[in-house]
Amino acid sequence: MALLYRAELRPSKLELVEGWAPAEPWFEAGPGEGFELVGAFRFDDPEGEVGIETLLVRAGGGPVLQVPLTYRGAPLTGGSAALIGTMQHSVLGERWVYDGTGDPAYLTAVATAVLTGGGQAELYVDVDGERVRREPTANVVGSGASGAPVPALVPADAVSVRHERRSTVVEAGDLRLVVLRVLATEGPAARPSSEPATAGDPSPATLIGTWSGQPGAELLALVLAP
Repeated sequence: MALLYRAELRPSKLELVEGWAPAEPWFEAGPGEGFELVGAFRFDDPEGEVGIETLLVRAGGGPVLQVPLTYRGAPLTGGSAALIGTMQHSVLGERWVYDGTGDPAYLTAVATAVLTGGGQAELYVDVDGERVRREPTANVVGSGASGAPVPALVPADAVSVRHERRSTVVEAGDLRLVVLRVLATEGPAARPSSEPATAGDPSPATLIGTWSGQPGAELLALVLAP
Protein backbone atom coordinates (compact mmCIF):
# COMPACT_ATOMS: atom_id res chain seq x y z
CA MET A 1 0.00 0.00 0.00
CA ALA A 2 1.23 3.51 -0.84
CA LEU A 3 -0.13 6.33 1.31
CA LEU A 4 -0.23 9.73 -0.42
CA TYR A 5 -0.86 13.17 1.02
CA ARG A 6 -2.67 16.18 -0.33
CA ALA A 7 0.44 18.33 -0.44
CA GLU A 8 2.14 21.13 -2.28
CA LEU A 9 5.47 20.25 -3.90
CA ARG A 10 8.11 22.83 -4.73
CA PRO A 11 9.40 22.24 -7.32
CA SER A 12 6.88 19.78 -8.74
CA LYS A 13 7.87 16.29 -9.88
CA LEU A 14 7.50 17.27 -13.53
CA GLU A 15 9.61 20.39 -13.03
CA LEU A 16 12.42 18.27 -11.57
CA VAL A 17 12.19 15.79 -14.44
CA GLU A 18 12.10 18.59 -17.03
CA GLY A 19 15.36 19.96 -15.66
CA TRP A 20 17.11 16.59 -15.59
CA ALA A 21 15.88 14.22 -18.31
CA PRO A 22 16.92 16.15 -21.45
CA ALA A 23 20.61 15.53 -20.64
CA GLU A 24 20.14 11.74 -20.43
CA PRO A 25 21.19 9.52 -23.40
CA TRP A 26 17.73 7.92 -23.62
CA PHE A 27 15.79 11.17 -23.77
CA GLU A 28 13.56 11.66 -26.81
CA ALA A 29 11.27 14.61 -27.46
CA GLY A 30 8.93 15.61 -30.24
CA PRO A 31 7.69 18.94 -31.56
CA GLY A 32 6.00 21.12 -28.99
CA GLU A 33 6.96 22.35 -25.55
CA GLY A 34 6.61 21.10 -22.02
CA PHE A 35 6.24 17.71 -20.37
CA GLU A 36 2.95 15.86 -20.03
CA LEU A 37 2.23 13.24 -17.36
CA VAL A 38 0.66 10.24 -19.10
CA GLY A 39 0.36 7.94 -16.08
CA ALA A 40 2.14 6.75 -12.95
CA PHE A 41 2.41 3.75 -10.66
CA ARG A 42 4.05 3.00 -7.33
CA PHE A 43 5.72 0.10 -5.59
CA ASP A 44 5.73 -0.58 -1.85
CA ASP A 45 8.81 -0.04 0.28
CA PRO A 46 8.65 -2.81 2.92
CA GLU A 47 10.35 -0.46 5.40
CA GLY A 48 7.85 2.32 4.71
CA GLU A 49 10.63 4.89 4.41
CA VAL A 50 11.06 5.44 0.67
CA GLY A 51 8.49 6.62 -1.85
CA ILE A 52 8.89 4.57 -5.04
CA GLU A 53 7.06 5.97 -8.06
CA THR A 54 7.41 5.60 -11.82
CA LEU A 55 6.25 8.48 -13.99
CA LEU A 56 5.23 7.94 -17.60
CA VAL A 57 5.82 11.24 -19.35
CA ARG A 58 5.83 12.66 -22.85
CA ALA A 59 7.99 15.59 -23.94
CA GLY A 60 6.28 17.60 -26.66
CA GLY A 61 4.89 15.19 -29.23
CA GLY A 62 7.54 12.54 -28.57
CA PRO A 63 7.20 8.96 -27.30
CA VAL A 64 6.21 8.03 -23.76
CA LEU A 65 9.26 7.89 -21.48
CA GLN A 66 9.59 5.81 -18.31
CA VAL A 67 11.10 7.72 -15.37
CA PRO A 68 11.38 5.76 -12.08
CA LEU A 69 11.85 8.03 -9.06
CA THR A 70 12.47 7.51 -5.37
CA TYR A 71 11.67 10.05 -2.66
CA ARG A 72 13.69 10.01 0.56
CA GLY A 73 13.66 12.01 3.77
CA ALA A 74 17.47 12.06 3.89
CA PRO A 75 20.28 11.66 1.33
CA LEU A 76 20.96 8.13 0.09
CA THR A 77 24.42 7.02 1.19
CA GLY A 78 26.51 6.37 -1.91
CA GLY A 79 23.73 7.57 -4.20
CA SER A 80 24.96 11.01 -5.24
CA ALA A 81 25.29 9.98 -8.91
CA ALA A 82 21.55 9.22 -9.03
CA LEU A 83 20.38 12.40 -7.30
CA ILE A 84 17.99 14.44 -9.45
CA GLY A 85 17.29 17.19 -6.93
CA THR A 86 15.38 18.09 -3.80
CA MET A 87 11.82 19.29 -3.27
CA GLN A 88 9.83 20.73 -0.41
CA HIS A 89 6.81 18.63 0.53
CA SER A 90 4.28 20.65 2.51
CA VAL A 91 3.55 17.66 4.78
CA LEU A 92 6.77 15.63 4.87
CA GLY A 93 9.33 18.43 4.55
CA GLU A 94 12.45 18.26 2.41
CA ARG A 95 12.62 15.25 0.09
CA TRP A 96 15.63 13.99 -1.86
CA VAL A 97 14.58 12.75 -5.30
CA TYR A 98 16.64 10.05 -7.06
CA ASP A 99 16.67 8.32 -10.42
CA GLY A 100 15.25 4.98 -9.35
CA THR A 101 17.71 2.97 -11.43
CA GLY A 102 20.45 4.06 -9.01
CA ASP A 103 18.47 3.45 -5.81
CA PRO A 104 18.49 -0.04 -4.27
CA ALA A 105 14.95 0.48 -2.93
CA TYR A 106 13.52 0.81 -6.46
CA LEU A 107 15.69 -1.98 -7.85
CA THR A 108 14.52 -4.41 -5.18
CA ALA A 109 10.89 -3.38 -5.62
CA VAL A 110 10.82 -3.73 -9.41
CA ALA A 111 12.78 -7.01 -9.31
CA THR A 112 10.31 -8.38 -6.74
CA ALA A 113 7.35 -7.45 -8.96
CA VAL A 114 8.98 -8.97 -12.06
CA LEU A 115 10.17 -12.21 -10.49
CA THR A 116 7.15 -12.93 -8.26
CA GLY A 117 4.37 -11.89 -10.65
CA GLY A 118 3.54 -8.85 -8.56
CA GLY A 119 2.07 -5.50 -9.53
CA GLN A 120 1.86 -1.91 -8.42
CA ALA A 121 0.96 -0.83 -4.92
CA GLU A 122 -2.61 0.10 -4.04
CA LEU A 123 -2.93 3.87 -3.63
CA TYR A 124 -4.58 5.63 -0.70
CA VAL A 125 -4.83 9.36 -0.09
CA ASP A 126 -4.86 10.84 3.40
CA VAL A 127 -7.95 13.07 3.57
CA ASP A 128 -8.28 14.67 7.01
CA GLY A 129 -6.85 11.57 8.65
CA GLU A 130 -8.98 9.13 6.64
CA ARG A 131 -7.49 6.85 3.98
CA VAL A 132 -9.36 7.08 0.69
CA ARG A 133 -8.51 4.67 -2.14
CA ARG A 134 -7.38 6.21 -5.42
CA GLU A 135 -7.65 4.46 -8.77
CA PRO A 136 -4.27 4.00 -10.50
CA THR A 137 -3.46 5.75 -13.76
CA ALA A 138 -1.26 2.83 -14.88
CA ASN A 139 -1.22 -0.90 -14.12
CA VAL A 140 1.78 -3.24 -14.19
CA VAL A 141 2.32 -6.96 -13.71
CA GLY A 142 5.37 -9.19 -13.60
CA SER A 143 5.71 -12.47 -15.47
CA GLY A 144 7.19 -14.46 -12.57
CA ALA A 145 5.57 -16.72 -9.98
CA SER A 146 4.65 -16.12 -6.37
CA GLY A 147 7.36 -17.21 -3.96
CA ALA A 148 10.24 -16.91 -6.44
CA PRO A 149 13.54 -15.83 -4.86
CA VAL A 150 14.48 -12.16 -5.15
CA PRO A 151 18.08 -10.82 -5.22
CA ALA A 152 19.30 -9.31 -1.97
CA LEU A 153 19.43 -5.55 -1.46
CA VAL A 154 22.89 -4.07 -2.09
CA PRO A 155 24.34 -0.66 -1.12
CA ALA A 156 23.93 2.16 -3.62
CA ASP A 157 27.68 2.36 -4.23
CA ALA A 158 27.61 -1.31 -5.33
CA VAL A 159 25.08 -0.58 -8.09
CA SER A 160 26.44 -0.33 -11.66
CA VAL A 161 24.24 1.77 -13.99
CA ARG A 162 24.70 2.17 -17.73
CA HIS A 163 22.37 4.47 -19.64
CA GLU A 164 21.85 3.53 -23.29
CA ARG A 165 19.95 5.15 -26.12
CA ARG A 166 16.58 3.64 -25.22
CA SER A 167 17.14 1.85 -21.92
CA THR A 168 19.08 1.73 -18.67
CA VAL A 169 21.04 -1.40 -17.73
CA VAL A 170 21.68 -2.10 -14.05
CA GLU A 171 23.83 -4.66 -12.26
CA ALA A 172 23.43 -4.88 -8.50
CA GLY A 173 24.89 -7.97 -6.88
CA ASP A 174 23.14 -10.94 -8.51
CA LEU A 175 20.54 -8.70 -10.17
CA ARG A 176 20.77 -7.83 -13.89
CA LEU A 177 17.96 -5.50 -14.86
CA VAL A 178 17.02 -3.60 -18.00
CA VAL A 179 14.61 -0.67 -17.63
CA LEU A 180 13.09 0.41 -20.93
CA ARG A 181 13.06 4.20 -21.12
CA VAL A 182 11.40 4.86 -24.49
CA LEU A 183 7.89 3.37 -24.66
CA ALA A 184 4.79 3.44 -26.83
CA THR A 185 6.68 3.33 -30.12
CA GLU A 186 5.16 2.07 -33.34
CA GLY A 187 5.78 -1.56 -34.23
CA PRO A 188 7.23 -4.34 -32.07
CA ALA A 189 9.45 -3.24 -29.22
CA ALA A 190 13.11 -3.69 -30.04
CA ARG A 191 15.03 -6.27 -28.03
CA PRO A 192 17.40 -4.31 -25.73
CA SER A 193 20.99 -4.44 -26.95
CA SER A 194 22.15 -5.65 -23.54
CA GLU A 195 19.96 -8.75 -23.74
CA PRO A 196 21.62 -11.70 -25.53
CA ALA A 197 19.73 -13.03 -28.53
CA THR A 198 21.24 -16.45 -29.05
CA ALA A 199 19.50 -19.71 -29.84
CA GLY A 200 18.33 -21.38 -26.65
CA ASP A 201 18.58 -18.14 -24.69
CA PRO A 202 15.89 -18.38 -21.97
CA SER A 203 13.18 -15.77 -22.01
CA PRO A 204 13.80 -13.12 -19.35
CA ALA A 205 11.26 -12.33 -16.69
CA THR A 206 9.40 -9.15 -17.64
CA LEU A 207 7.27 -6.30 -16.33
CA ILE A 208 4.53 -5.07 -18.64
CA GLY A 209 2.22 -2.11 -18.20
CA THR A 210 -0.95 -0.52 -19.50
CA TRP A 211 -2.30 3.00 -19.16
CA SER A 212 -5.01 5.18 -20.60
CA GLY A 213 -4.63 5.85 -24.30
CA GLN A 214 -2.20 3.00 -24.87
CA PRO A 215 -3.82 0.33 -27.06
CA GLY A 216 -1.80 -2.63 -25.80
CA ALA A 217 0.52 -3.81 -23.03
CA GLU A 218 3.98 -2.27 -23.13
CA LEU A 219 7.26 -3.86 -22.06
CA LEU A 220 8.72 -1.87 -19.15
CA ALA A 221 11.55 -3.92 -17.64
CA LEU A 222 13.38 -7.23 -17.84
CA VAL A 223 15.34 -9.24 -15.30
CA LEU A 224 18.07 -11.18 -17.07
CA ALA A 225 19.48 -14.53 -15.98
CA PRO A 226 22.91 -14.18 -14.29
